Amino acid sequence: MERFDVIVVGGGPAGLMAAGRAAERGGRVLLIEKMHQVGRKLLITGKGRCNITNADSIGDFINHVHPNGRFLRNAFSQFFSADILALLHRYGVETTLERGGRYFPSSNKSADVLQALQRWVSEQKVDIRCGLRVEKLIIENNTVRGLQANGEEFMARQVVLATGGNSYPATGSNGEGYELARKAGHTIEKVRPSLVPLETAGDVAQRLQGLNLKNVRAVVWVNGKKAAEDFGEMLFTHFGLSGPIILTMSRLVVDELRLNNKVEITVDLKPALDEQKLDNRLIRDLNEHGKKKIVNIFRYWLPATMVPVFIDLLGFDPEKECHQVVSNERKQIRHLLKNLRFQIINHRSFKEAIITAGGVSTSEISSKTMESKRIPGLYFAGEMIDLDADTGGYNLQIAYSTGWLAGNSCMNSRER
Repeated sequence: MERFDVIVVGGGPAGLMAAGRAAERGGRVLLIEKMHQVGRKLLITGKGRCNITNADSIGDFINHVHPNGRFLRNAFSQFFSADILALLHRYGVETTLERGGRYFPSSNKSADVLQALQRWVSEQKVDIRCGLRVEKLIIENNTVRGLQANGEEFMARQVVLATGGNSYPATGSNGEGYELARKAGHTIEKVRPSLVPLETAGDVAQRLQGLNLKNVRAVVWVNGKKAAEDFGEMLFTHFGLSGPIILTMSRLVVDELRLNNKVEITVDLKPALDEQKLDNRLIRDLNEHGKKKIVNIFRYWLPATMVPVFIDLLGFDPEKECHQVVSNERKQIRHLLKNLRFQIINHRSFKEAIITAGGVSTSEISSKTMESKRIPGLYFAGEMIDLDADTGGYNLQIAYSTGWLAGNSCMNSRER
């Protein structure tokens, strides 16, 4: 049996931050990771580039977090985007600010971010042990006393659970931490995929597979009523829709599908033009190219791969000449350019979800310390908590901030 001041379970960004900060404060810290290396999920974030954080203010940041971003105000006020960037810069990671306020390592290598965090944690003398799976928490007199992993007991008066959610289970995030929290008496809000691609009915998306659209507007309709919209970039896949604006709205879609509501997404391919301006452009182009076949004029309005799909959806004869297009047909074209509609029939699994929605209820965690309100000495950090955010570096910042605060609070508690 070994004794420590703090034991952190989970070697992702939240766990590394918690362990590093507690050790920085002078604690004897053990970090347990069930995989054979730490940070596996961090390596695949941002498609391997790692969207480190975002330049938004705390107030704007909170608006991107669901379902209760205000819970993070204290954590963000103690450790925020400038702090993680300064830490990474200290260990040689140069960063680049890109559109949308997103910070990436200038090298475009997530491995550089992980290596910097590992160097920091190593310098703080954190004891990292991989290949250990936590079987249970040791709780006596309603207070945490340590845990059991691989049949061996490890004792500490402060334990931080930072095991991640259910997304990308191959990296080790398979939801085991939720069960540990549940057995300790915590409420687990319904766990479901978030920032996840969506599956569509029909074959339109499949026929457009691989096409990436920029500067389009997508709208989510629930039972015929507008529920959400976003502007930016999206991608067609072999199963349906993906890309930043689709992923951001997927949280709402997942919840509505669970309620068996009818969900549709319309895509406005010409958001810069209102109906009248678009109609004027169609009239002008059709008149200027009256002798051309309609299939050829569509290339002025759409990416080439979309043209045959559009012609089929409209039911037009591709050989028809432009001067033969009548007013009602022009109206059909205009409507489809502004309202390309997809019925959403499902979402992809946790294997393809960037983040997990749901988790340990924030009502049972102190926002000032990340400590359990039910079990003294038990802390939570990162994706385990019922907090998830939009794309853009927000979720990783939640991990850093809650991890740092949990680790710091462990040592404050020890000193009292």
